[in-house]
Amino acid sequence: MENSTNLFYSHTVDHEITYISPQCREFLECEPEEAMVRWTDFATDSPVNQRGLELTDRTLKTGKRQPPYELELMGKKGKKITVEVREAPVFKDGQIVALVGSLTDITERKDADQRLRAILEANPDPVVVYDISGHPIYINPAFSEIFGWSLEELKGKKIPFVPEDQKELTSARIKEIFDSGKPVRFLTRRLTKKGAELDVNVSAAIIKGTDDQGTGMVVNLTDISEQMKIKNQLQQALNLESIGRLAGGVTHDFNNMLGVILGHTELAMAQVESDTSLSGNLEQIMRAASRSSELTKQLLAFARKQSALPRVIDLNETLSGMLKMLVRLIGEEIELLWIPGKDLWNVKIDTAQIDQILINLTINARDAIDGVGKVTIETQNVIIDEKYCKKHPDALSGKYIMIVLTDNGIGMDKETLSNVFEPFFTTKQSNEGTGLGLATVYGIVKQNRGFINVYSEQGFGTTFKIYLPMTQEVVKKENSQEIQHGIKGYETILVVEDEEAILNLSEDVLKQFGYNVLTADTPSEALRIIEKYEEPIHLLLSDVVLPEMNGKELREQIIRVKPDIKVLFMSGYTANVIFDRGILQNDVQLLQKPFSIHSLVSMVRQVLDE
Repeated sequence: MENSTNLFYSHTVDHEITYISPQCREFLECEPEEAMVRWTDFATDSPVNQRGLELTDRTLKTGKRQPPYELELMGKKGKKITVEVREAPVFKDGQIVALVGSLTDITERKDADQRLRAILEANPDPVVVYDISGHPIYINPAFSEIFGWSLEELKGKKIPFVPEDQKELTSARIKEIFDSGKPVRFLTRRLTKKGAELDVNVSAAIIKGTDDQGTGMVVNLTDISEQMKIKNQLQQALNLESIGRLAGGVTHDFNNMLGVILGHTELAMAQVESDTSLSGNLEQIMRAASRSSELTKQLLAFARKQSALPRVIDLNETLSGMLKMLVRLIGEEIELLWIPGKDLWNVKIDTAQIDQILINLTINARDAIDGVGKVTIETQNVIIDEKYCKKHPDALSGKYIMIVLTDNGIGMDKETLSNVFEPFFTTKQSNEGTGLGLATVYGIVKQNRGFINVYSEQGFGTTFKIYLPMTQEVVKKENSQEIQHGIKGYETILVVEDEEAILNLSEDVLKQFGYNVLTADTPSEALRIIEKYEEPIHLLLSDVVLPEMNGKELREQIIRVKPDIKVLFMSGYTANVIFDRGILQNDVQLLQKPFSIHSLVSMVRQVLDE
């Protein structure tokens, strides 16, 4: 015993020490003969000592060994130590006459435990320590704060926070820990006490005893729900961007074909009697082509390539003017509540696009309500800060006008919510919708450098929040007097279009209405005509996107030679190119493809008469 690091002793049933080993010099800072007193003479006033004395008394009363316990002792020179006490009774003639025991100095271990506990208590991540049975024996404050349980609620139980579809993964990882003895990390989900589901990164390690066998496990759970939300939003934005590029490219070509179909059909209708079967067939072609034209406009809006003429507007005034139409749209059983914001900032946007946004969102709200319900439209000024942008990667800081449309319909589940802006995605019957309504809204908002958020829960309705950047520009009052234009003309028009069918159609139509028409399928050909043609050329009718150079560059070169020429652009494509490169300015008009004959000649006449 003299070579042991433990202290050995015996004492009477009255707690008087009758033997103590030489280790008392280290433990109690005194010689053995000085230690022949009661243990209470060395005990501090620590609460832990009271429990130790109670266990000693229990051993004396029952004659049974008690579990090891802790004491805090103070040596003769004032040094405090924490010891682990193990005791056993000594019997004589069936009576307990003494207790023998040993003290193990666990001061360093206790200090280390306290340091570790301080670290765990300060850890912002939830931490759980499990025993070998899988029951929690320690949880830190972060666990209680995030998941909602206290240790008292969980004692002797397994934490009920593993979703059903994550149990197999979790069991496999726990088995891996105990089989390999190495820490593991894995991504999973956990439930809070209130039932919310969190994405968590789990880091787990085995706790080993003195025999190197596993006695439990410590688990750190990092809540990454917000990061996963941002990641998913970013991925959705990238997916929508890819789909948008594809939609924009396909729709550009489709628009050109539709323009040819519409134009030639309209020409043919003018040459046949209105009451013939051929006229009826041509009308069906016109209707189908017109419907297809609307479809391409929605695709271009989603792709952010819809040509538009933005102007400064008072959004409250614009929306107020739409209310009667929206009321008719939703029907009598649904109440429409309009809450305009006070002192609303101005916004710069094509009013036709505001129409598309509100109509599509209102239709979506109407279809979500079964029977009686309510749709609320609100506006207000908002300032988006950097903190908000970190949680919403689509957002940019600044001043915005927010349009909020809320319904009390059936709401959406998570899967539907994640796909809501994808083109052709719809929960409606095949004959009830195209799946382009919300995709159109998304595209228009993005085209105007805004962003959109949607909040929904099954059974609790849906809220769309649209943010459009404010402008410092003021609203220009328009002249209400309508100008009547004669349709026919005599002027000379240079048409520049790289699509042969559209070029030929435009030439035929304009000639029928009395114009002298020059045509070019490339900018270089147009410039040659300008150089050689000696008579006045009154109007340049040009596509925006051309080979060799764009419409703006062609216009600039032609104006150097013929400064008085007027310009009308045609486009069914890349409004982002038009705006970003400054092609569309206040003095430039735009004819949207595909166009009707009436639209073409009316716009030409309007520009020439300005």
